Amino acid sequence: MKSAADGFPGSANRYIIHKAMAEIKMFHPVKLICGLIAAKAGVFERAEERLAETFGPVDGRSAQFAFDLTDYYEAEMGSGLFRRFLSFERLIDPSRLSDIKHTTNGLEKEAQAEAGESGRSVNIDPGYLTSAALIFATTKDFSHRIPLNKGIYAHLELLFQKNGVQHLAWTYPDFRNDRYASFFLGVRQVYLGQLRGR
Repeated sequence: MKSAADGFPGSANRYIIHKAMAEIKMFHPVKLICGLIAAKAGVFERAEERLAETFGPVDGRSAQFAFDLTDYYEAEMGSGLFRRFLSFERLIDPSRLSDIKHTTNGLEKEAQAEAGESGRSVNIDPGYLTSAALIFATTKDFSHRIPLNKGIYAHLELLFQKNGVQHLAWTYPDFRNDRYASFFLGVRQVYLGQLRGR
């Protein structure tokens, strides 16, 4: 039986194709994002202070949005919840995401102890933004999530297009209605400017 290479010129009537091994390169730095869910303005302010102490200056702050498309956190955190997003000036190595998630979980516990509450007073979801996508860390496994390290998974939330965002089958409901899109697109422009300046 003839092989696919038979009939071509060369030694023994075959080509020997040499391909160089792909060179391993370091990851591009990414833009750290944190999503906060809480009910009280003071809790947001204190959480932002602690995050800035840990990860450096905040360079972007979204409006405060009613977290009203799911009741997922109500049993633990009560009703009347709001969401806000922060971006941070210092770019990070994306391989740090699992460690950052463990750090923010610790900050949640500290905030809970300070408030003297039985449940969390603030939910902190860290993630990062690239030129192409928005990715968050999660402790919950699912078919589309990628294991990172130390029990943390990567959740691809949405993709960036030239003038908007592309939702995915698993994009969360509050992200799906584009209420946050202008903030993330603005942060993306800041991030691209930072990359050009490196």
